[in-house]
Amino acid sequence: MGKTLNCISPIDGSVYASRETLDLDAARAEVVAVRTAQKAWAARPLQERIDLVMAGVAAIGEMNDEIVPELAHMMGRPVRFGGEFGGFNERASHLAQIAAESLADIEVGEDATFKRYIKRIPHGVVFVVAPWNYPYMTAINTVAPALIAGNSVVLKHATQTLLVGERMAKAFHAAGVPEAVFKNVFLDHDTTSALIAEKAFDFVNFTGSVGGGQAMERAAAGTFTGVGTELGGKDPGYVMEDADVDAAVDTLIDGAMFNSGQCCCGIERIYVHESLYDSFLEKALAVVNGYKLGNPLEAETTIGPMANVRFAQEVRDQIAEAVEQGAVAHIATMEADDGGAYLTPQILTNVTHEMRVMRDESFGPVVGIMKVSSDEEAIKLMNDSEFGLTASIWTKDLERAQAVGDQIETGTVFMNRADYLDPGLCWTGCKNTGRGGGLSMIGYHNLTRPKSYHLKKVTG
Repeated sequence: MGKTLNCISPIDGSVYASRETLDLDAARAEVVAVRTAQKAWAARPLQERIDLVMAGVAAIGEMNDEIVPELAHMMGRPVRFGGEFGGFNERASHLAQIAAESLADIEVGEDATFKRYIKRIPHGVVFVVAPWNYPYMTAINTVAPALIAGNSVVLKHATQTLLVGERMAKAFHAAGVPEAVFKNVFLDHDTTSALIAEKAFDFVNFTGSVGGGQAMERAAAGTFTGVGTELGGKDPGYVMEDADVDAAVDTLIDGAMFNSGQCCCGIERIYVHESLYDSFLEKALAVVNGYKLGNPLEAETTIGPMANVRFAQEVRDQIAEAVEQGAVAHIATMEADDGGAYLTPQILTNVTHEMRVMRDESFGPVVGIMKVSSDEEAIKLMNDSEFGLTASIWTKDLERAQAVGDQIETGTVFMNRADYLDPGLCWTGCKNTGRGGGLSMIGYHNLTRPKSYHLKKVTG
């Protein structure tokens, strides 16, 4: 008998959905079925797999009117933003377009004596453990290329977004992807760890907390199962003296506050050249004071509750500790702030790196802003973090941005933008943000293994 998983809606604290987990024996049986189906799926022509995956993507689009309010109920994103299908479709479409090139044989050479090449071979069964903050877009990053490459996929979604995996599986199955090739499962942590330790999967992709990533690696220890992780972040923005201040404010503050700050690559700390600091702060405060905190089902709401009361409490604690240590909180408590999941977005100044709010991942609607006087000072501060996912640089000087970017310990360097996943680029991190990479051609290479062919011809 399994356990009950409950999705608690941040709108009102009620149980929005419940599902029973599989016990270990039932989970093993599901994985055996998925493994059995994989070889026939991989034997299908590449274009057929692409077409079926893209039909599944289109089927999700047809559900969007149901999905948008469902997401608001599960994790609090306001309905006015229309869900995730735009990014979901963009990423899957690009991965479909580059599949043939990414999975093509690597020709090493052929002459009268030898033919040599390297094939890309699917791992087999790919286990995707997806997060709740962008539950469709983060899942499709791996689900689409894994299936296209010829793997079968087992998807385990976060309890906070309990219904997402079911919807994805339903859509893909209706489009013609065999049920045993793409399986959504409900598992508790112990069963998950046991399956990984038993080598039930050939590759594990996990997006979530540092602690969760460590648990995945511990479970896989000694199995030689590949584990790709995208974990915490504390992404910085740096506004140079020649930056377009209005554009920098609009993008960086949106990057800090959108989705109630619950973005993997959300901006969590901003460093502004002293010559622009006062102007940047004034404009940033005007933006945040214009937000409407409230029920995400209401059209006028621009910032909803955090996904869970405990997430909001961590952000409150970081803010309170910073203020006790001398930080200045600039945004007055908003009317809808209930001390629970509904949290006033906050801008802090007079912050230092001794404060947790500038070191620990906040993953909420708060950002600290510091004044800097040089690239060297900004680089030192940006690198003063255990995380490395993205960094956003604001300047008119491309070469300077490249030179500064080369010195930042991060997975992605943005210039004059932030908080965006370009599916043509590898999505990756360093330090405690994890290892591996998704999207792009490199994403395909991480979801397959190389197999070399050294064929000696019989002559004469």
